[in-house]
Amino acid sequence: MRVAILGCGYVGLELARQLVAGGHEVWGVRRSDAGLDAVSETGATAVRADVTDAASLTAIPDVDHVVFAASSGGRGAAAARTIFVDGLRTAIDHFAARDTAPDRLVYTSSTGVYGDHDGDFVDESTPLDPTTDKTRVLAEAERVAREYAAERGLDGTVARFAGLYGPDRYRLERYLDGPVTDGYLNMVHRDDAAGAVAFFLETDRARDDVVLVVDDEPVSKHEFADWLADECDVPRPAKRSKAERLDEGDLSEAAQRRILTSKRCSNDSLRKLGYEFTHPTYRSGYRAAIDAYRAADR
Repeated sequence: MRVAILGCGYVGLELARQLVAGGHEVWGVRRSDAGLDAVSETGATAVRADVTDAASLTAIPDVDHVVFAASSGGRGAAAARTIFVDGLRTAIDHFAARDTAPDRLVYTSSTGVYGDHDGDFVDESTPLDPTTDKTRVLAEAERVAREYAAERGLDGTVARFAGLYGPDRYRLERYLDGPVTDGYLNMVHRDDAAGAVAFFLETDRARDDVVLVVDDEPVSKHEFADWLADECDVPRPAKRSKAERLDEGDLSEAAQRRILTSKRCSNDSLRKLGYEFTHPTYRSGYRAAIDAYRAADR
């Protein structure tokens, strides 16, 4: 299997490692020279190209599958549209026009597209109701990944990631130092986010489908913070309600909407497809970070 990973960053690098270990040929694409060495270290071939520049994509050889995992760099809705909508269309057009076109596209999205469900569970059948300009862009990009890709002859899969964590992204201090605002956490370890995409490709599952990629146990932020403090052997942090956080008056409108957005994400579909998690819950996924914290504290 030959795979191009467009946007070979946090998840993409781990995906490259897993696919190379599985005996596949992989090209990891970054839009600047920075990070190309990290791609090469995975065993993949590093390519400098930009999804918004069709001409640059000619540097990527013909492949069987394309994974679109590009990032907008944490910037606003306009930057997100440039990458996730315009860049995705550019990539689809480019690869679909090749004499040997890819068989399939996997687009990595976000559970932010759901909007607020007052703490209820959501799954792939739940209607989308994004509440910010950026998440509305992400919902539009999902349509591009499936509907527009289909028009151009590619089967599109949307892997809808929950909150990513893992090496370099454990953010222990956020919860240990407090105060911690009420709400739910829907999480997936980086290794399982990448693992799910590799699983879709290697088993030919979830074609022309959307799959929620989230672990087994959504958890309240307060419960998670207390568990983490206990495991790290430090005092439990201070807590606050959503109303108390909003009353502080220092949040942007988008940040306020994020605090008011509450849901729990189900991974029933992913489990039924047969994916086996490396880290089924945060209890396993955070163990390495907790052990490192306790070792450093001594």
